[in-house]
Amino acid sequence: MAMKKEKRNISTVLQTSHFRAALRGFKRLVERTAAQKRDERLGLFTQKEDTIDYDEFYGAVQELFGTEVKNQDVKNFYRKLCNNPDIPIDWCEIFGYFCSEEDAIASQMDEENVIFLVSRKQRVVISGSRRRDVIKCIVKIPQLDLLIAASQKGLITVFNSQMKVQTSTTVTDTSWITGCDYLSQLKRIVATTERTIIVWDYKTQGSSQENYFTIKPMDHCLLCVCAVSLPDQLCRDDILLGDDGGFVNKFTVNSDDFGLKQTKTKKKLQNQVLDSKNFKSVKRKLHNDWVMKIRYIPALNYFGSCSLDSVHSLVLDSLRRLEDNLPVREFSMPRGANTFCYCTKANVIVTGGDDKVLRLWHPNISTKPVGKLVGHMFSITEVVTNEKDQHVISLSSAKVFRVWDIQTLSLLQVFHDSQGRPGDMQIYSMVYDANRGMLITGSSVIDMYPLTRMIQDTKQIPHSHEREINVMLYNKAFHQVLTICSESVIKIWELETGLQIYQILDPHGFSVELTAASIEESGFIFATGAYNGTIKVWDFSSGQELKVLPEGKDWKEEEHWLKDLIFLKSQEKHRYWILALDRNGKIKMIQGKEEDLFLTVIWELPDPVPFLQDGNHVVHLRTSTRPKSSHIPFPDVELITERKASQYAHNAAISMEVNCIDLLQFEGHHLIAAGTLNGVIILWNFLTATVTEVYRPEDCFTVDPDLDPKRFRINDILFLFRTPECVRRSSQDSMCSSSQCDSSRGPQSSKGSKLSIQDTEAKGENVVGMVGEQQLVNKKQSKASNLAEAQPPILVTAHEDGHLRLWTLEGKLLKDMLPFTKHSAISLTSLYTDSCTRILLAGNVEGHVILCSISSFLDSPHDEKKFKQLLSWRAHPLEIVQVVYVEDKQVVLTASIDGSVRVWQAHNGHYCGYFGQRRMFELSHTIDFILPCDVNEYPIEIKEDSKFTEKRQKYEYPLVFDRKRWRKMSSMSLLFKRAPSKAFEVEQDFKFFKSLSSPKTRRQALEGSMTENRETGIVFGSLPIYRVPSPTSLRFLPLIGSDAQKESFDVLLGKKKGGHVQHEKIQGRRRSLKRNLVPQVNLTASFFPPISK
Repeated sequence: MAMKKEKRNISTVLQTSHFRAALRGFKRLVERTAAQKRDERLGLFTQKEDTIDYDEFYGAVQELFGTEVKNQDVKNFYRKLCNNPDIPIDWCEIFGYFCSEEDAIASQMDEENVIFLVSRKQRVVISGSRRRDVIKCIVKIPQLDLLIAASQKGLITVFNSQMKVQTSTTVTDTSWITGCDYLSQLKRIVATTERTIIVWDYKTQGSSQENYFTIKPMDHCLLCVCAVSLPDQLCRDDILLGDDGGFVNKFTVNSDDFGLKQTKTKKKLQNQVLDSKNFKSVKRKLHNDWVMKIRYIPALNYFGSCSLDSVHSLVLDSLRRLEDNLPVREFSMPRGANTFCYCTKANVIVTGGDDKVLRLWHPNISTKPVGKLVGHMFSITEVVTNEKDQHVISLSSAKVFRVWDIQTLSLLQVFHDSQGRPGDMQIYSMVYDANRGMLITGSSVIDMYPLTRMIQDTKQIPHSHEREINVMLYNKAFHQVLTICSESVIKIWELETGLQIYQILDPHGFSVELTAASIEESGFIFATGAYNGTIKVWDFSSGQELKVLPEGKDWKEEEHWLKDLIFLKSQEKHRYWILALDRNGKIKMIQGKEEDLFLTVIWELPDPVPFLQDGNHVVHLRTSTRPKSSHIPFPDVELITERKASQYAHNAAISMEVNCIDLLQFEGHHLIAAGTLNGVIILWNFLTATVTEVYRPEDCFTVDPDLDPKRFRINDILFLFRTPECVRRSSQDSMCSSSQCDSSRGPQSSKGSKLSIQDTEAKGENVVGMVGEQQLVNKKQSKASNLAEAQPPILVTAHEDGHLRLWTLEGKLLKDMLPFTKHSAISLTSLYTDSCTRILLAGNVEGHVILCSISSFLDSPHDEKKFKQLLSWRAHPLEIVQVVYVEDKQVVLTASIDGSVRVWQAHNGHYCGYFGQRRMFELSHTIDFILPCDVNEYPIEIKEDSKFTEKRQKYEYPLVFDRKRWRKMSSMSLLFKRAPSKAFEVEQDFKFFKSLSSPKTRRQALEGSMTENRETGIVFGSLPIYRVPSPTSLRFLPLIGSDAQKESFDVLLGKKKGGHVQHEKIQGRRRSLKRNLVPQVNLTASFFPPISK
């Protein structure tokens, strides 16, 4: 035994010494790797044999600690070391043990991670309340988004959604108010005092706001009130009352009880007192103590009342139990219950009382609670629920709030209202506003505690990067998002949660801006391009650099600025090709091999624009004989030209460089489309060995200094092509839709229950849907699917002038559309389509996202009416650089120069969040409609019948001018009123409007008459009199004919009957007019025909 124990001790010592040696070796390995990463950040060159990449690092770790080390743990450790070489690292992290205790405590202490953000508490002080008055009751009306607050001394106030006072009234009663509620059928507010019931019509205006009805007397002191709203009741509401005798009363009020009592006199309305005996009422004693709270639960069709009685603490039953003497369902708890609430989703009732314990009850089990929540040190006075987040918020008499999770029965947050003394600031009421995500309490003031996520989503500016976003890409294989900012920071985000996985600082060297990127189809590698022309290839999962295209020695600054990178499909496993677009318009092919250290440029496309002239829109190609050519789908080519370049090629004022490109690599299609700065669309077809000018705008080669030189620019270009697999898939969906497939629509899956863009496109072009029209389309699709033939590709271009244009490859314009947004003709910047080309997304420079349906449009014969815009919403305050649609999640990703990457629901444009926020995304759940703090425009749903034009309002009975009424009211003295002293002041005779009347029904034919004055050119002879004073300058005079001037001066001279103006006064006025050079023309004769004797 001693020998075995000694051997065991020796082996333990050896293992310990070996592990310590392995730790020392691991420490040296980490120091070497960290030093190498520091040198790379400084731009220092490292020899290839001294470079420690991930494979070498992983092999060294396995030699030190054995093969039990997991690849994922080592990868996370290496990624952390590469991102920050100076961060302290523990060897335990190699084995997956991360020191997260401090992080967890910091996360709990972080104020931003709590449920309610106490630091953003808002306070509303009710003006007009009496001294030492308190808010006794608060009621939220969700359907009207109104808040009712009733103070103890009689002030009832109605607040709107912005917490502004909409109306208020003061109840002049000697007793205090104990509760209030809203009568949904009568549209009135009910409040209770100790001995009366108050019914107030809050919609009245003026002095009648003080008009309310008082119902009295009552047998006992009323303590609480609740309104019962039943859908089958019209113009009738039931009111439940709880009193100090343990009785529950039900009063029934009708609209006739109040509407017929109002007087129609103009005297001030008096408050009317109604006898309670005239109302239908029933009551039943259910408790042996005070009824503290009463509620009606529509989900259960039950009412509930709680009391301080230890035996009959809570009663929950139907309203019919108040009229009979049958037993009721009772819940007992020590020292009774002060309050209770019901959670619909969890189907539990939460009670709280003086025993400081929250109890969770099933509505049908009254013998024992299903759960208890312990933690309060004082009596529980109020309990409310947050249905969406499944939270219970409880309040104690010491003003301590506790937030609980109903599902896990765990405590989430504790906060305390520390303002004021305990006696002065007692909280009497509490309600949760689900519309605004806010907890509202009533004491001597109204305090509002917002949810942290509501502040983050609506108050904090979305912030994903420190600088503007240059690139955003989505990795379909890993469900991750890659973003690059102008500060050259690469960040990888998880789409499901919105959390950042890792980041790479200065990937191309210090202060080298990244301008382009692309992800390979498999998702394992991605490439980045910088403004200095360098290209690097990275491993997506680890962020490790694989290949690099170094900067040339003779390259000038920004000469090889990369604008776009596209990976080609490769059949070889260890070889890939990248199509690159320079800022100067050159398109080149980059090749990477596993055996090569660097990337190489294998060919560069020649510039065909100078050779594409009028009458010569096609230039043929031939394969180049240069040795760099390789057997790839897009070989190195040369132009076959028989004439010299165009004269426009030498005009420096005309920009003809390629601005955007797109690639289509499919069986039978090897195409490259390019859009230039002057609006020319060029198509490279490598199968037919041609380069074609698809479209050239007029005057694109002319220079006009008065016009914007960028007006023809194409900002993005995209191929719209549906593969045969997508055609078959859409045809199956179409056949299922046309046959109504009732058998397959029974228990739908979670994916099928969601409203998806693909489903709506297969069933109808609009989100609302047009069933009849779509069935015809489905039949056509099913016929086409039998042939399994894909339609030829279509080009879509986003233009600087804001237009979206679709073309055939031959250059035929299929659709020219100006997307509808708040402002028209906004430059489009980005295009995106899904895998089966059912929808088309576009972004513009003002931050709008346009979502269009193109599913049926792609089918021949390309009916332009089937190209429909579905949605438009403002996503950013600044320009959108990229928009992406994620099909499996039904969300849209947008990146902008404002430095944020945001997530939106695709089917309605609702905001989900942004990458970099503290809380995680909830993409699988429905979200409340909220807007970021920098966006104030609501999404616009485009319906088929809306024309976006102002519809002319049609009047069935328009008002017309009544000549007879006008003559009775007109006076000759109106013709000779003096001009007003102030310049350009118009005096209007409102008798004209009194002479308007409805048209008379005539039984005989109308007789024509001529009432116009043809000489002056004025049609109507009777118009309102506008007396216009003399203008200060001749150039403001109206253009009036000489005859009209002559006739007007005749009026001044008193030639007409009724003119009593003295001749001397007229002569003096003429002299003054001549002296001031301001002629004063009387326009009366122009507007009025001569009056016959």
